[in-house]
Parts: sequence; structure tokens; C-alpha cells
Amino acid sequence: MPSRTSPPSCTLLSVGQAFVGTQNVDHSGAMKEERWTVHVRIQGCDLRHGTLCGSMEALNVPAAESSVVTFWEGEIIDNINHTFFTEDWANPDTDLKHWSRFPSFAPLREAVNRDGGKGIDLARHSHVYMRWKEKFFVNVGPDCGLTIAGFYYLCFSRVDGTIRGFYYDPNSSPYQQLELRATTEGRNGHSFGCYEFR
Repeated sequence: MPSRTSPPSCTLLSVGQAFVGTQNVDHSGAMKEERWTVHVRIQGCDLRHGTLCGSMEALNVPAAESSVVTFWEGEIIDNINHTFFTEDWANPDTDLKHWSRFPSFAPLREAVNRDGGKGIDLARHSHVYMRWKEKFFVNVGPDCGLTIAGFYYLCFSRVDGTIRGFYYDPNSSPYQQLELRATTEGRNGHSFGCYEFR
């Protein structure tokens, strides 16, 4: 079995980094698609233990009177601390269906299908795979019109700093797509809403 190391540090996947983009929600049957503006800020990142956390702000959500801010915790798929199989939140079939929606995952699929991809060294891969689970609402109550019962499958490109993801919750619209790009916000004098987590 090849030796495995944690993914090398990346300035675009570090504390303070901001991302901006959209989440598309297709309400099948309602012939209606919602597109929310989303801001993400990484608050913590520990590559050695394969964890990260941050805040996510969703704007222009029809059911909410204001923007909705959540705090999330994430797992970095490194085959040391976390594998492609979720275990707690989804089954292996659901995992494979979601990971397979990322083109960069195609060369890894067979190995992951066989044994979870435990033998794959992801340290030098062009993409970093993650799961983000929203833990609580920061600025609104749970009756804000959004749910945080599910979690995100995510693929971060080391090349251009983009993140593409899919939200999974068996009780919500399937394959809600999240698309984010890294910004220089907060790193050159711009500001981002600051929230204190207790």
C-alpha cells in the first residue's frame, strides 16, 4: 500500500479565505428554480486531521426575510482521517452517485467502488474532495424556511480555486448545486460580515 500524506497546504483553502457564488435549487414538479447568492468564509482548517469549518451566508432566499447565515463543519477526504464513504449521513450508493457527478472523480471511481478508495493517495491530486455539514443557524431561527438536515459533497480545484458541490438531503430537492469561486475579499481591505460563535 502506498504511503499517504495529508494534502499539501493551499492558500485558497486556508483560514480567512472567502468564496462567493450561487446555489441552484430546482423544485421538480413546481417548474421553478431558485438561485441564491452564497458567501462562504473558512474559519478553521486543519489538514493534518482532515477538518475545516466556516460560515455560509445565503442571500435572496424567498422564504427568508433576511440573509441566512449558518456555521458548518467539514471533512477533507484524505483517506487518512476521512474516506469517500460518508458512513454517518449517507450510504455507499448515495456517496458514489454524488461523487460521480464530479468529472475529476472518474479516474478514482473504480478504486472507491472496490474498497472506498483507501489505497488512493490524494495528497497530489488536482482536486480536494470534502463534505460540509451545517451545524446551526447563526442569525435566524430554524423556522427561516431553510433546512440544514443534509450536507454538501464538494470538489475544490487546486488549479483555479473553484468549488463545486451538491447538497444531499433525502427530504429536499435532489442535487442542489453549489458553485463558488475564491475571492480576495477580506485579504485586501474588503470586509465580510463578522459573526461570533458561542
